[in-house]
Amino acid sequence: MSLEEYKRKRDFNQTPEPPPKVASGKRHRFVVQKHRASHLHYDFRLEMDGVLKSWAIPKGPSLDPADKRLAMQVEDHPVSYFDFEGVIPEGNYGAGTVMVWDMGTWTPEGEAHPMLSKGDLKFSLEGKKLHGGFALVRIRSRQSGNKGNEWLLIKHRDAYVQEGYDIDQYDYSVLTERTLDAIAQDAGSAEWTSSRKVTAGGVSKKNEWLAESIAKADRLRAAKQPPTKAATKTATDRRATRSALVKPASGKTAATTVTALKKKSALRKRPAA
Repeated sequence: MSLEEYKRKRDFNQTPEPPPKVASGKRHRFVVQKHRASHLHYDFRLEMDGVLKSWAIPKGPSLDPADKRLAMQVEDHPVSYFDFEGVIPEGNYGAGTVMVWDMGTWTPEGEAHPMLSKGDLKFSLEGKKLHGGFALVRIRSRQSGNKGNEWLLIKHRDAYVQEGYDIDQYDYSVLTERTLDAIAQDAGSAEWTSSRKVTAGGVSKKNEWLAESIAKADRLRAAKQPPTKAATKTATDRRATRSALVKPASGKTAATTVTALKKKSALRKRPAA
């Protein structure tokens, strides 16, 4: 598979994204990256033929079969893009913040290549957030000039269905548990561990004031946000541990229970009159 379109759109001296290289091997991994660029969307990628076949989904995937999500097929990405999380600097294609929203493995339900060519790719996902059967179905648009890149991502009815699925309840990175705002504010997000550090050359001087204003607004929003899922879980676990140590099942305090047991033991040892 060719990565020429991916290469043509990017200047790798200015972006931390990985260079175009077709990988060897036949692994079946998938990744969903939440991407706040000019428009917020989710990038859904399936590892196939040494590249990541990619679709941009404006509303993101859903576990509710009633949600037929529009998925626009875009250029193939290199497999090394699988765990890319960070900031694409202003002035570059796709400038904005990228989060690894979900990742895992996918299994085609049949022969993958014929299904993809036909425009009806059925598969199952085993991720950290997404599970069960799905289908990517190519649709015919009535709009003139359509390139045939419009698909629908549809959840199959199975044990993993969640009716009324709310994707905003899962707004955190499966790699770092950070939100998009947290990634954007992290100075280290301009440097990806699998790539080289990006210089500030990709930022236009005339837009520096805008970038600073946006960063300030993001910091204020982050300060008002509730604790992250991990922090909430940790606090809950600590409270549960303290409760188990201090409060027996009977509802009495541990100190009261111990005192009562000592009195009862003393009465048993007291000699009869």
